[in-house]
Amino acid sequence: MKSVITAADLERVAQNGEIAVADDAIITPLAREEAERRGISFRMVSARERDAASSVASPEKFTRVIAVGADHGGFELKEQLKAHLRDWGYQVLDLGTDSAQAVDYPDFAEAVGKAVASGEAKLGIVLDSAGIGSSIAANKVPGVRAALCYDRATARNSREHNDANVLTLGAKLLAPETAREIVAVWLSTPFAGGRHQRRVDKIRSIEERSSTK
Repeated sequence: MKSVITAADLERVAQNGEIAVADDAIITPLAREEAERRGISFRMVSARERDAASSVASPEKFTRVIAVGADHGGFELKEQLKAHLRDWGYQVLDLGTDSAQAVDYPDFAEAVGKAVASGEAKLGIVLDSAGIGSSIAANKVPGVRAALCYDRATARNSREHNDANVLTLGAKLLAPETAREIVAVWLSTPFAGGRHQRRVDKIRSIEERSSTK
């Protein structure tokens, strides 16, 4: 049976991303329009290659969704970082706030943490004035390892050693260009595994023991 690719199949594909499609697939006109609008390309593969990669069945494999959130202190920088993330090919899940009106940072840290823990987003970024409160709040969400980073070295370390899945930033303590560099390094640094995996597993064990009390 031929596959049918619809516009809905592209919803979780990143801006300017790519999706593998079987060479006998039917791509609807709306899907083609959506792909053109968002710069998404179709990579034609044989049905055998498609089945091996599960590309059509699981287009989310091509998705790089980043959840972002901020209180009023981080709102302006959040908006700037969103533009960079999209330029880098990420799909942004913006969980607020949407203005500089005063709000409470724990609400947005929790929202981003839950999006990451549930798998709705691959990674998350939360901003407030200092970044400390958001880090504390996000780390209360089971499955979240939030790291407050303030330079390239801490960004790299938090991913390489700690497998951090949420980054928190102090918007009032960082220049926009510094924040951009921190985010770029953080997103591009893979978890090293090895001896660090044992330590991350111990972090998970602490969480599990605490949840059963």
